[in-house]
Amino acid sequence: MLSVVIVNYNVKYYVGQCLDSLQRALQGIDAEILIVDNHSKDGSVDYLQGYLSDRCRLISMNHNMGFAKGNNVAIRQAKGDYILLLNPDTVVGEDTIREVLRFMDDHPDAGAAGVCMHYCDGRKAPESRRGLPTPMTAFYKMTGLCRRFPMGQRFGKYYMAYLPWDKPCQIDVVSGAFCMLRKRALDEIGLLDEDFFMYGEDIDLSYRLLKGGFSNWYVPTSILHYKGESTEKSSFRYVHVFYQAMLIFFRKHFGNLSFLLTIPIKMAIYVKAMTALFSIVKNWMIKTLGLRLVKKEKQPVFYFFGLAEHAEAFRQMMQKKGLSCECVMATEQLMSDGHLTLFEQLRPQKPTVVVYDTAAYSYAGILRIFAKKPEEQVEVGIYHPEKQLLITEREIIE
Repeated sequence: MLSVVIVNYNVKYYVGQCLDSLQRALQGIDAEILIVDNHSKDGSVDYLQGYLSDRCRLISMNHNMGFAKGNNVAIRQAKGDYILLLNPDTVVGEDTIREVLRFMDDHPDAGAAGVCMHYCDGRKAPESRRGLPTPMTAFYKMTGLCRRFPMGQRFGKYYMAYLPWDKPCQIDVVSGAFCMLRKRALDEIGLLDEDFFMYGEDIDLSYRLLKGGFSNWYVPTSILHYKGESTEKSSFRYVHVFYQAMLIFFRKHFGNLSFLLTIPIKMAIYVKAMTALFSIVKNWMIKTLGLRLVKKEKQPVFYFFGLAEHAEAFRQMMQKKGLSCECVMATEQLMSDGHLTLFEQLRPQKPTVVVYDTAAYSYAGILRIFAKKPEEQVEVGIYHPEKQLLITEREIIE
């Protein structure tokens, strides 16, 4: 049995979309879904009532207890032999979970497995495969050497870019955005460390799995991950929590190193944190004092690909919002490459949002199309006709 655990905080529409994709992906699989709401303020608890069933339960927390504790609350109630930690701002393909479960069954030494995560423009997320952030590996990352020599097994170890994308590979760290765990392994090494409020808990868990004699794997199947949709990365809170997590991990696992060896990594963490805070303060002052004209964002053009009976409702929805759209009658069977076929002849205005009707295209098909030819400023939008709801990385339109 599989237990899927989702921790939600103020992203009700994204978690709803995640559950819609799970409904297809879990067909024929003995599974349960446990949603932990971390005291959201956006009406998530009421919104999610329509998704609850015998195999989908909601745990409503009285306080925001953080990502690690939220997951642990659900894991303690889970009945599955496998536990899938899944971010609410993800979309899984119809075959994604089945392929990862098959891999785990075939590799009994595997403690955890992750997948290929795609950004909303189709690019592969480098954090899909990560190395253990030892003091030197983390130092190379924060000093820019990793970015300068990404394919090097020494300087580029943080993202392990030298590994193939199309084959299963052993990795050090499995991202918490999609982390398939063997329950037996958790029973041996323990649950997520709740000292990590958010960030770093997946690195810590992955490292403890390795030290416990298990292996961590990358499996070449895809999901969409709206990068950090539930996190405001330009806030003081983000900087504090993120770099605090790095220090917690470093002290926990490498605190026994000599003082001289720990100086580079600690200095890099503090310098990076201070640089990020300085940038936030500077941008805030510029905006507050009006020292720089704010560049007006160009409104994207929307291209709809889907069924004719849904196109008119979509067009009317966009007109009410004063947005421009073009509608193309298409299905995955008739136009398997979707917008790529149209854009071969037409060079669209950018930025562009290509909207796919979930009644006409599978989630796996949408992922495949965008992954085939990632293009800057061409992003995916997913239209749910039964709710007349459009979800993009930047906004929700209903």
